[in-house]
Amino acid sequence: MKLHELKPAEGSRKERNRVGRGTGSGNGKTSGRGHKGQKARSGGGVRPGFEGGQMPIYRRLPKRGFKNIWAKKYVAINVSTLEKKFEDGAEVSLETLRELGVIKKKNFIDGIRILGSGELTKKLNVIAAGVTESAVKKIEAVGGTVTILKPKKDDEAPKAEAQAKPEVK
Repeated sequence: MKLHELKPAEGSRKERNRVGRGTGSGNGKTSGRGHKGQKARSGGGVRPGFEGGQMPIYRRLPKRGFKNIWAKKYVAINVSTLEKKFEDGAEVSLETLRELGVIKKKNFIDGIRILGSGELTKKLNVIAAGVTESAVKKIEAVGGTVTILKPKKDDEAPKAEAQAKPEVK
């Protein structure tokens, strides 16, 4: 096979349908739009969610709850996962978990929380945003250490001291 002999696979390319090019084309006159009506007009059609004038579902159902945009997003990891993925004496942190592929998401993670499900036999140095009591007991029982990171707080602007208001007589 030579470069000039290359062709697309049979049936992979289809010629576009040229509508409104005479009655013999099969899509002449109304160009496949039928007769009259909103959908036959230029720019015609209804918006997404339109139900023919019936009260739409997004207005029939009540609004519930809210989404806290300031909520921190933590990834929960069990002690049993640490047992499988880490060697004895290793450091467990958000970065090392990403390197090993335990955490797949790259963005929007504020930290990790270690849960106490499973058994642990390896001495690990855990650095996490949160650790359950049972996980701390299991990690420290085998000689490991637990460091809990404090959440970063936004720098608070110094509050201006309240000035004494002059008395009005």
